[in-house]
Amino acid sequence: MNNQPNDPFDELMRRSLAEEADRIEPTDALPEILDRAHAVRRPVARRPWVVTAGLAAVGTAAAVGAFTVFNGNFNTADEGDAVAGQGTVTSAGGAPTTTPDTPRSEPTKAPTVRPSEATSASPQVGRGMPEQVVSNKAVPVYWLGSATAGKPTQKAAPQTRSSTRLYRTWSRVNGRPAYQAVRIMTSKQPSDADYYSLWKGAEVGSVTLDGAVVTVDFKRFPEGRVDEETAHLAAQQLVYTVQGALEDSTRPIQVTQRGRTGVRLFGQVDTSLPLGRAQALDVQALVSIESPTEGALVSGGVVTVQGTAAAYEATVNYRATNLKTGKQYSSVVNTSEGQKFSPFTIELKLEPGAWQIEAYLLSGEDSSVSDLDTKTIEVR
Repeated sequence: MNNQPNDPFDELMRRSLAEEADRIEPTDALPEILDRAHAVRRPVARRPWVVTAGLAAVGTAAAVGAFTVFNGNFNTADEGDAVAGQGTVTSAGGAPTTTPDTPRSEPTKAPTVRPSEATSASPQVGRGMPEQVVSNKAVPVYWLGSATAGKPTQKAAPQTRSSTRLYRTWSRVNGRPAYQAVRIMTSKQPSDADYYSLWKGAEVGSVTLDGAVVTVDFKRFPEGRVDEETAHLAAQQLVYTVQGALEDSTRPIQVTQRGRTGVRLFGQVDTSLPLGRAQALDVQALVSIESPTEGALVSGGVVTVQGTAAAYEATVNYRATNLKTGKQYSSVVNTSEGQKFSPFTIELKLEPGAWQIEAYLLSGEDSSVSDLDTKTIEVR
C-alpha cells in the first residue's frame, strides 16, 4: 500500500462533496421512476409464449379453411357469401375465377337388379328400331323335347345328362320375322307331338333392335313355375328362336314385360340382364329330323330325309319301319363333320303306306340308343 502525503486538491474535493451531500434530503422516488417508464414507449421483444399462441391461432384458422374446402359438397352459402371451393381462387378484384381441375374418373358399374328386387318397379328399357319386314321367309322355331323324341324300336340308353333338349322346326312367315317366330312359339302347337313349349299363354308385344341387344317385350309372361334346369332351357328356346329368325347368333336377348326388366321367367330366370346364347352341344338335340315333317304326305317312291346331328365319328344310324307290315330298312349315313352339328341326308325307297323313320345315335358303352328323333309319314 502506498503512503503518499495529502494533496491539497483532493482535500478540497472531499469537503465540497460532503457539504453537497448534507444538503440532500432522501425521498421515495419509485412512483416517479414508474411514471417515467410508462411515458416512454420502447420496442418490446415478443415473448416466446406470445409467438406460440399466435401460431396456434393461425393453425386453427387453416384447419377450419381446409374443412370448408374439402367438404364443400356438404356446405351451402347464404346469398352474398362467397364460398371458395376446391379448384377456385379469388382475383384481386374479388370476383371468383375458376381454374380447371383434373377430373378423377372412376369406373361406373352398370345398374343391376338383385333377385329380391326384381319387381314390376324395375327400370324400364328404352325402345329400339323394329325389324325389317319380310315376305314368305322360312324362319326357325325351337321347341322342347326329350333327348329320345319318340319311341325307339330298340332299347334306349339311360340318360346321364339333361333329358330335355331343343328341337328345330321351320315355318314360313310374312312381316317381322323374329316377332312372328316368337308368336308361333308361344301360341301354336308343333306338328310333332313329341315337341312342346313352356311359353304357352305368353303374349309377345314387340321385338326391337337396341344397338347390340335385341329386346323382346311381352305383354304377358307365361305362367307357372318349373325347375331351374328346365327354366333355363326354355329361356334358350326363346334365344335360339329370335337369333335364328334374325340370322344373328351374337346379339343377346333382353326380355322385358311391358317395358320393364327383372321379372323372373318361370320363377327361375332373372331378366334384369340380357340372355346370351348357350353352347349348342349343351342344349340342342344331338340328332334331329327336319324334313319331312311329322304327318307329311309324300308322293313317289323315293323319300328324302334331311336333318342335323353332332355324331361321334360323323355316323348317324337310321331305320324306316312300315307300321302295318313291320318291314324295315336300316343302315348308317355320315354327316360332313364329326362331333359338330352338321347336316345329313338319307335317300329311302319306300312302298305306299304309313312309315316311322328314326335317326339316332348309339351309346359307345352298350350300343343302346342314346339320342333319337322320329317322324311318322304317309307315302302315296
